[in-house]
Amino acid sequence: MKEQKKYPVEFRGSQLFAFIPMIIFLIFCVVYFVIFKVFDMNALAVGGFVGLLVGALFAKTYDEYWNAALGGIGSSTSVSIVVILLVIGMFTKLMAVSGVSYGFVWLAYKIGMNGGIFTGFTFLASCLITTATGSSIGTLSTVFPILYPAGILMGGNPAVLSGAILSGAIFGDNLAPISDVTIASTTNQRFRTKEGNADIAGTVGYRLKYALTAGALSFVFFVVLGGGGTTQNGAEEILQANMDPRGLIMLLPVICLLLVSIKTQNIFKAVTTGLVSGIMIGVASGAFGLDAILSIQDGNAAGFIYTGFTGMIGICLFCIALFGAMGILEKSGMMNQMIQSISDSPFAKSARGAELLIAAGSMLTTVLVGGVTSASVLTFGPVADELGAKHNIHPYRRANILTGFANSFPAILPFISAFIFISVSVIEPLVEESSYLTAVTPMQIFSGAFYPMLLFVVLLISILSGWDRIYEGEDGKITKINNK
Repeated sequence: MKEQKKYPVEFRGSQLFAFIPMIIFLIFCVVYFVIFKVFDMNALAVGGFVGLLVGALFAKTYDEYWNAALGGIGSSTSVSIVVILLVIGMFTKLMAVSGVSYGFVWLAYKIGMNGGIFTGFTFLASCLITTATGSSIGTLSTVFPILYPAGILMGGNPAVLSGAILSGAIFGDNLAPISDVTIASTTNQRFRTKEGNADIAGTVGYRLKYALTAGALSFVFFVVLGGGGTTQNGAEEILQANMDPRGLIMLLPVICLLLVSIKTQNIFKAVTTGLVSGIMIGVASGAFGLDAILSIQDGNAAGFIYTGFTGMIGICLFCIALFGAMGILEKSGMMNQMIQSISDSPFAKSARGAELLIAAGSMLTTVLVGGVTSASVLTFGPVADELGAKHNIHPYRRANILTGFANSFPAILPFISAFIFISVSVIEPLVEESSYLTAVTPMQIFSGAFYPMLLFVVLLISILSGWDRIYEGEDGKITKINNK
C-alpha cells in the first residue's frame, strides 16, 4: 500500500483499474474493425474518451486522475503528433486529387506491360503513391479502382495483384516521412544523451535499407507469381479511359518534399515545400484547377487544403484520447510496473532479447487493435522506448523494429486486419460493376501480400544476427558500440 500511495493517481480496490481506459479503447477497436468491419478513426476517438470517463469512476483521487489525463494530452509528444498530422493532411489530399494513379496506368500501357510484369509494376506504383501521400488507406481506396481492373485486363493473377497493392500501401505506411505511423514511431522514441525525440529524416534514412531489401525481394515474387491470367477483350478501350500522363508530373513535389526533409530534417519545411511546389505544378500542368485548392461548393468549404485538414481530425482526436490514457498509466505507476515486469524477463537481459520483446509486443498490440498500425505504435511505443533505452539501443532502431513488425504479419491477418477488410470492401463494388472481374477472399489477399511477410523475415534476421544494430552515443550520435 505504501508503494502505491507514492503515485498521485490512485484507484479504489486495485491500481490495475488504471488500464480501464485502454481496455475500453481496445474493445472499441475489436467491435468496429473486426466485428462490424468499419474503419472509422472518429469511432476510435469516441472509444478513447468513453474509456477516460469510465476509468474516472474508479479513481480514488478524481482530480489527480484528470490532471494526469490532461498532462498526457498536453505532452510535447502528443502536441507534436497532432500538429504534424494536421499539416501533412493537406499534402496528402493534394496528391490524392492529382491523378498519380492514372499516370502509372499510362506508363504501363505505353511500355506494354502485362501479366506478372504488370503486377510487379503495380507493387512499385503503390509503393510510390503511398510514400508520396503517407496514407495507406488512401492508397487502397484510390489505387484499387484503377490499377486492379487494369491489372486483370492485362492478365494479372487476382490474388497476387490485390496483394501487390496492399503490400505497396504497407510499404509506404512503414517508410513515408509523412505517414502517421512514421510520425508516431519517431515522436515516442526519445534520445537519452540529448533533448528531444528521434527525428523523422534520420529514422526514415535508417529504415530505408530494410524496406528496400524486403521490397526488392517482394518485387521478384510479384513478377514471377503475379501472372497466369488472360488478357481481356476490350482491354485497350478501358485502359484508355483510365490513363493520363500528367499524373506522373505530380511526383516532382514528392521529390521536393523528400529532398528538403533529408537536408533540413524539418518536417514542416518539407511539407510546406511539397505543398507549394505541388500547387504550382498541378495548376500549371492542368492536373487540377484553382477551385480544387480551396473553394466554396454548395455553401460549404471545399478543396484539398480544407478536406486534408479536416480529414486528419479523427486520428488527431484518437491520439489525444490515447495520450490521456497513457498519462493515467504513467501517474498511477502502472506504466513503470509494466515496463519493469518486461525488463525483468530473461529475454531483456541483452540487446537482442530486448529487441525481440519489442518485436513481440508490437505484433501483439497490433493484433489487439485490429491491425491498425498507427494505434499499435502509439500504444506500445512508450514501452519500446523504455525497454530499448535500457540497453542503449538507438531511437532510430527502436522505431524501426516497432513499426516494422507492426507492419508485418499482424497487419495482414485475414480475420482481423483492417487493411484486408478495406481491400475487400473496395474490390466488391468493382466486381459487381464489371463482367471481367472476380471476387477475392481475405485469405487470397493475405496469400499474395508478400512484402509484409518478407519484411518480417528481414527484421528478424537483423535482430538475431545483430546486423546493423546501432546504439546511442554522445549527443545522440550513432555508434556500433554499447557504452553502457
